[in-house]
Amino acid sequence: MAIGLSHLSAGFIAVLVGYTSSAAIIFQAAAAAGASQAEIGSWMWALGLGAGLTSIWFSLRYREPILTAWSTPGAALLVTALAGVSMSEAIGAFLFSSGLILLCGVTGWFDKIMRLMPAGLAAAMLGGVLLNFGLGLFASAQTQPWLVGAMLATYLALRRRWPRYVIPLSLLTGLAVAGAAGLLQFDEFEWQLAQPVLMLPSFPLASLLGIGIPLFMVTMASQNVPGIAVLRAHGYHTPASPLIGWTGFTGLLLAPFGGFALNLAAISAAICMGKEVDANPHQRYKAAVWAGVFYLLMGLFGATVVGLFSALPTELVMAIAGLALLGTIGNSLTVAMANEQERDAALLTFMITASGVALFGIGSAFWGLVIGGGVHWLNRRNQH
Repeated sequence: MAIGLSHLSAGFIAVLVGYTSSAAIIFQAAAAAGASQAEIGSWMWALGLGAGLTSIWFSLRYREPILTAWSTPGAALLVTALAGVSMSEAIGAFLFSSGLILLCGVTGWFDKIMRLMPAGLAAAMLGGVLLNFGLGLFASAQTQPWLVGAMLATYLALRRRWPRYVIPLSLLTGLAVAGAAGLLQFDEFEWQLAQPVLMLPSFPLASLLGIGIPLFMVTMASQNVPGIAVLRAHGYHTPASPLIGWTGFTGLLLAPFGGFALNLAAISAAICMGKEVDANPHQRYKAAVWAGVFYLLMGLFGATVVGLFSALPTELVMAIAGLALLGTIGNSLTVAMANEQERDAALLTFMITASGVALFGIGSAFWGLVIGGGVHWLNRRNQH
């Protein structure tokens, strides 16, 4: 299998974009559940291993550039949903969510469920979940205005010209400014392999409803649906159900080690599908294979990745997370408000989710969908 430099570089950039866009959010999510440094390292090990193995297997099996990843919006949801939740309850919710994903793949329910969920409500829930990250970008400027200002300026200057590289370049800018200001703390940083930590689950109903179901819906609606759309847009027609089913099965195996959700990649996958990767579309799968290799390496050194991000100032982590999610927030709000007949239901879903309200121990994302879905149903009924 001849592999060119373009395949290797595309695979590396796809993984780099994936990590710089979401690693900080994953750390916050794990910390919200009270994870230790060893457990956070295990989360990164499980996610890297799962994404690496499935990317390599899918791409070699179908000879198409099929890239998997973890659910970044799902991680963002977990930052708030896991607050005050024990690690065992979190693991139980992860298993429940992956089980539902596997069920959708095995039964072929994927398309049916997506048709039942109005696109506007799913987008509104996602926007509500991510809003605090966008606000955190600017809140962090209160304590480190030069650091955040330089990163924001880099993002605004380059997002049109080099959209594929704007997040890594914004991160590099932040690192340069933080280094010049003496904000980087590498005293305790060391290279080390990640050690998987087995975390036993528990299954209280409140956690399954308040965490498991929203995690499942966000992963399916904001990751798997765009992932299939990206494949189709580039002329690849891999059957969807086996891909969904295998990501769910892999998630079940890795959830006890912190693998909260595995899914098809969209943004990073597109990096492996363009003409610049290979003029022959039937050879672009090699880029996704390389991406899988890099995912495996990042997973094996998950503890090192944890140590690296622990050395960064909090403001830099908040800023890069906010910048990475700005486009997703904007797209979510655009889709949520596009249909005038769904607008009031979508607005309620967005506001309830963004509020962070928790009733009966169940998080705001669930209530946003329930109340917004109820309003949507009443509107449809009144129209008929």
